[in-house]
Amino acid sequence: MRITLLLPTLLLCASCAHHGSVAPPPPPAMAGWITPAEAVHAANDDPQRGISGTFVIHVRTVDLTDHGLYLNSETDYRHQANLTVWLAPDQADALRARLDNLPLDRLVNRRLLVQGTARREKIVFSRDGVPSDKYYYQTQVRLSDPRQARFAP
Repeated sequence: MRITLLLPTLLLCASCAHHGSVAPPPPPAMAGWITPAEAVHAANDDPQRGISGTFVIHVRTVDLTDHGLYLNSETDYRHQANLTVWLAPDQADALRARLDNLPLDRLVNRRLLVQGTARREKIVFSRDGVPSDKYYYQTQVRLSDPRQARFAP
C-alpha cells in the first residue's frame, strides 16, 4: 500500500525536477538583438563592413573624454570581447536627456539597445600626442545621434 502511494509522488517530483532544469526560451523581444560577443566575432570576420543591427549591451564602464563618450561592455576596454559604444562628447548631454537624465556613471549595470554598425577599429597608443607603433583593435558602434540608444526592456 505504501509503495502504491509513494510511486505517484516520486514520479511527480521527478517530473518537476526535470522541468525546473530546462532554461526558459528568451523573451520574443530579444530575437534579433546582437550581443557583444556576436558583434566582435562578426566585426572580426568582416572588418570593412562590420555588422549592422540592434545591439544589446550591459554597460560595465563609462568614460567621457575630450575624444568622446565611451560605453563599454567589459570593465577593461582593451579586452578582446569588449564592445564599445562611442558618441561625440558634445552629444553626451543629449544622450543623458534621452536616458531619463541619469548621470552618466549611473548607466553602469544598465542594459541598452543601440542601433548602428559594429566595426573593428585600430587604436594606436600615443605618448604626448605622438603615435607609437603599438596598437590594439577594438570593436565599436559609433553613434551619430543619441536617438540610436535606449534602455532595453
